[in-house]
Amino acid sequence: MSDALTGGCQCGAIRFSATHADRDAYWCHCRMCQQALGNVAAAFWNVAKDGVEWTGRERATYMSSPFGRRGFCGECGTPLSFDYPDSPNIDLTVGALDDPAAVRLASHFGVESRVHGWTAGEGLPEMRSEDHAPLQDRWARARGEGE
Repeated sequence: MSDALTGGCQCGAIRFSATHADRDAYWCHCRMCQQALGNVAAAFWNVAKDGVEWTGRERATYMSSPFGRRGFCGECGTPLSFDYPDSPNIDLTVGALDDPAAVRLASHFGVESRVHGWTAGEGLPEMRSEDHAPLQDRWARARGEGE
């Protein structure tokens, strides 16, 4: 799988490898995705189910509608997928990819629920996490440094 993209959950219990030539991803703005991910939109990469290899712990699933299923890690809660059980395709969450930049935003879906002003923040003030002293102090204390 040389052209495969890999990913998984935050705790590492679930991993996946997906082979798909198309690297186009999309933002889903529908209200159900907003609630399922606790965010204003969900970034998805749509691939063939038979092109995805899952390893580690089995995904937990939740039928979020009479026909739509959400996959996530039952250990850490990371959202991993959305699919229609009767479809040959599955959406993988872009944030769960090891390299989210390997796919590109190509379209928007469910725009009737779009929360304007929250999907593009170019030009707003920015800060790198390593420049945020309170976060760095928490990491240092968690590692037992400076005690």
